[in-house]
Amino acid sequence: MQDLPDDAGWWGYSMRDVPSRPKGETFIATIPDATVVTCIDGEGEFYPAILTKDGKSLEMREIRFRNLHAEHMRSSPPVRRLAQATWVCERVYDNHSHWLSAHLPKLSLLTREGRSASILLPEKLTGTMQASLEMLGLDPADHQRFRPGEVLKVGTLTVVGTDRFRGELLRPVRERMTASAQGRGKGRRIYISRRKAKVRRLVNEDEVWPLFEAAGFQRYDMEDVSFVSQVEMMAEAEALAAPHGAGLTNMIFCPSGTHVFEMAWLGFPNPNFYALACAMGHRYGIVGTRPVGGGPENFRDMEVDADAVRHGLAEMCRSMDAA
Repeated sequence: MQDLPDDAGWWGYSMRDVPSRPKGETFIATIPDATVVTCIDGEGEFYPAILTKDGKSLEMREIRFRNLHAEHMRSSPPVRRLAQATWVCERVYDNHSHWLSAHLPKLSLLTREGRSASILLPEKLTGTMQASLEMLGLDPADHQRFRPGEVLKVGTLTVVGTDRFRGELLRPVRERMTASAQGRGKGRRIYISRRKAKVRRLVNEDEVWPLFEAAGFQRYDMEDVSFVSQVEMMAEAEALAAPHGAGLTNMIFCPSGTHVFEMAWLGFPNPNFYALACAMGHRYGIVGTRPVGGGPENFRDMEVDADAVRHGLAEMCRSMDAA
């Protein structure tokens, strides 16, 4: 497998830093007379901010007051008053990866603590969001909703702070959501394709897929698999391979010790899947790719060297056979 790069890039920590990376604290806090400002920018991206009654902004992961919030409030947006609510949504809550790794741990924690009744959910839920809430035992119909763009005045607001890669927060999610899959078969080798994705496709997948197939992998397009089926599938895995992308977040549902094989461009290194693998107790390896085409660095298509894949697979298979 590839040596890990030292570049911290966007993330503030490098792949080499993952084993020793300090974890952020976990907390549940209550704020009286809070204001939640939600707005959509010109590109359709959602941004939340939380203000205390004296106008101070909370600085949390993906939740902070920005210039666009000030501009939004000057535009006299609709204001709604709630007696109490629990806020869990971050900037990219509707992204598959962020929902699984950043939001489900909060929801699971609140459920275990008996504090889920006042959770405020988005007006629109993706299929993954709907199914995962139900698998955690939460019925979306029982919860208040918010509309992006409105300002909420909340008498008692509860907020939850977590680190995305704390095993003690992620493992209860796996235990709850894979409970129905216990006793099913094990040993599946799963390859997640990005051939139907709009970005970050592996342009020579047809060249390297036979190598994975020969190693016993089954190929899936996650767009064609229901979320419940994805969870059940992952609960049976001994190996998970994919080009860099949100589908790899499904390793949350794999048994501890699963072998994870990522293919990614190391010129723009993203350590998050390695951090997630460590949190879940998996064995992780990466093979570097080459970027193809232009556009934003984190969205470029990729090409991988077939020999590098062959060597990486051989190393992984030896490790699995020896286990």
